[in-house]
Amino acid sequence: MTGIVEGTPAGRHSTEERIAVLEELLGERYSCRAFRPDPVPRATIERILKAAQRTASWCNSQPWQVVIASGEAKERFRKEIYATVSSGAPQDGDFAFPREYRGVYLERRRESGFQLYNTLGIARGDKMAYAKQALENYNFFGAPHVAIVHTDEALGIYGAIDCGAFVGNFMLAAQALGLGSIAQAALARQSGLIRRHFKLGDDRRVVCGISFGFADHEHKINSYRTTRASLSDAVTFVEA
Repeated sequence: MTGIVEGTPAGRHSTEERIAVLEELLGERYSCRAFRPDPVPRATIERILKAAQRTASWCNSQPWQVVIASGEAKERFRKEIYATVSSGAPQDGDFAFPREYRGVYLERRRESGFQLYNTLGIARGDKMAYAKQALENYNFFGAPHVAIVHTDEALGIYGAIDCGAFVGNFMLAAQALGLGSIAQAALARQSGLIRRHFKLGDDRRVVCGISFGFADHEHKINSYRTTRASLSDAVTFVEA
């Protein structure tokens, strides 16, 4: 018995082996905030992209477009966006950010933030240190590569949702190939700058960035892991 469910294509592995690999990748993945400078080979990046390209999308529209900056191109972009944000320039994101975190969502946000700050030895309430750490988003946390994910304006929120699924699969593929990654909504706060810098059309809407590369496992910022809600907190079964 291979364990393959009737009606599904036969594969080299049983269903138990297949779900175990997926569970392992999901369990291992985390938001990497310190990278080694070593560039990732182009063949590896293309394999990640080919895997993520299989992402499901509404009407198979595949609305994601991706710009990947590396080397000197990444450095030029990093310097421009870091300088802009550091100067206090206004935000011009294409999608509305959360109006408010409240209840359990605020609790989870605080827990995640305090884990980060405690790991770095930042005292609670030290707003200057908070702001300094937040600026590291615009240094891409030292990653050798940054991807910008954008979609067509006409597809609206559902185009962005499809892009979110692509981002998740991109990060799982990166994890499977031994890389670290972090999805960054923070970069989308400067959507106008991104469009100008990469010469994107006015009809393109920036969803987020993904910084990726080889994780620096020696850096303490990569040592903590966030928690996940239980199924009972997230799921309602209706059977009658």
